[in-house]
Amino acid sequence: MTQFIRPLAIVAACTALALPHMAAAQAPISPAISTPDKVETRIGPLDFKDGMPSKDTIAKIYDHRDFTHAFAAFANTLQGVSIRALHKGLLGAGVKDNEVLVFSELMDAKSLFLTANADTVYSMGMLDLTKGPMVLEVPPKALGAIDDYWFRWVVDIGLPGSDRGEGGKYLILPPGYNGPLPDGFNIARARTNFVIWFARLFLENNDPKPVAEAIRKFTKVYPYEAGGVGTPIAEFLSGKARLGKITPPPATVFHEGTGKVMNTIPPNDFSFYEMLNEVVQQQPAGSLDPELMGPIAAIGIIKGKPFAPDARMKKILTEALTLANAHSRTLFMAPRDPTLYYYPGSGWQNMLFEVGYEFETPIPLITPEGVKPFPPTGYRTLDARTDFFYGVTGITPAMAMRLPGIGSTYLWTMVDANKEPFDGAKTYKVTLPKDIPQVNFWSFTLYDNMSRSMLDTPQRYPRAGSNSYPSPAAEPSADGSTTVYFSPTQPAGVKRGNWIQSMPGKGWFTILRLYSPLEPFFDKSWRPSEIELVK
Repeated sequence: MTQFIRPLAIVAACTALALPHMAAAQAPISPAISTPDKVETRIGPLDFKDGMPSKDTIAKIYDHRDFTHAFAAFANTLQGVSIRALHKGLLGAGVKDNEVLVFSELMDAKSLFLTANADTVYSMGMLDLTKGPMVLEVPPKALGAIDDYWFRWVVDIGLPGSDRGEGGKYLILPPGYNGPLPDGFNIARARTNFVIWFARLFLENNDPKPVAEAIRKFTKVYPYEAGGVGTPIAEFLSGKARLGKITPPPATVFHEGTGKVMNTIPPNDFSFYEMLNEVVQQQPAGSLDPELMGPIAAIGIIKGKPFAPDARMKKILTEALTLANAHSRTLFMAPRDPTLYYYPGSGWQNMLFEVGYEFETPIPLITPEGVKPFPPTGYRTLDARTDFFYGVTGITPAMAMRLPGIGSTYLWTMVDANKEPFDGAKTYKVTLPKDIPQVNFWSFTLYDNMSRSMLDTPQRYPRAGSNSYPSPAAEPSADGSTTVYFSPTQPAGVKRGNWIQSMPGKGWFTILRLYSPLEPFFDKSWRPSEIELVK
């Protein structure tokens, strides 16, 4: 027994001798890893006695935590509420899901849409995928896209799409669909239960009527019937597909949009969060990136659970939304990043050339040798995304690509040549050099700073451009350049087609559109002037 006791005694003695040395050898706690008893922050002084937050500090931190997540929910997922507002606007105007809204005589300022145009015939609608795949047949010469309920691009339709402007059938599959896939359709998968589609068609000889007639003739929306058209008999015989009936699709319901008073603008009061909750409850749990859904869940918006903030939380949400809206509006009206401006030192901007339609990588170059994509940046430009969706409806690669003669491109400015905001009571002018680089048409449209929708004036259609409908075409000067004026009253000696009316007391901005732009725009050898104050 003694032979076992002796080694144990030796071990115990060694341990006792080692402990003081171990304690003495411990490094002092560096200030770099410690928290002082009191720290000064943007939310006030915080107390941490021996590292433990005081009750007052705990309350401040959790208020700040809730504020931060509420701010992020607005700034980073505004696009989902924008789609929800558009959906509710359509329903409020009597346009049900799977029906079509057509602006037969163009959209005017009575409809509140984020930066829509007054030059093309719009058609649009919401597709309900909750009962299964839906078919959208588009007319020839359309230019459009389908986006999901978080405003992510699903597929292009028409000229930039698979049908290349010849008209075609698009089959949109709901999340998780694993059924048979038929032949003869352009197939796209959606990550949300609802998707929005929109299309624009150019006027024919400056007349919208034949275009509207073609939309009503060729556009069709109906449920896909598995085993019907598009399913070969051989697929059935091999056991790969069931055989269904071939039945005529139900007639598509159309609604007239021109002159309709409707609001599709997302709110910036507490109802924003209520609308965000509606989106979360309506869409699949995995429809949004978990990182983006995290702040939404952190403020109490969770699928399958009631959104019931108490008085404290409502106050924080309202304060956060006020600042987040101010933040988003500032990003849209006054971007700080110089790379988002199209020309150095200019007021003309379009961030999509720099960040692409996914707000990550610049759009590819088009060279004689072919397409030259840029390497991935590896990060999302969050400010550019917030900037874009605060003022724009729809996203597609066709909105910004350097491919001449296809799609459309845009430049917008919120300031004049002196970097001052536009005053609705003053007169301004902009000059486009000769040989405006476009195949189809060009135009300016004036927008209300507040609503980001067309400025409502007696003109009804606040536009000027190469089309002679709905207002006379702008006339070039003797040297081939074209000057457009912005002012409350038509300046003396200026043609009606070269003038867009502004309103005293209303700030505005403008967008220059080039439909089917040409190479001089992309290589920047052609450039619009800055907008100058006329004194």
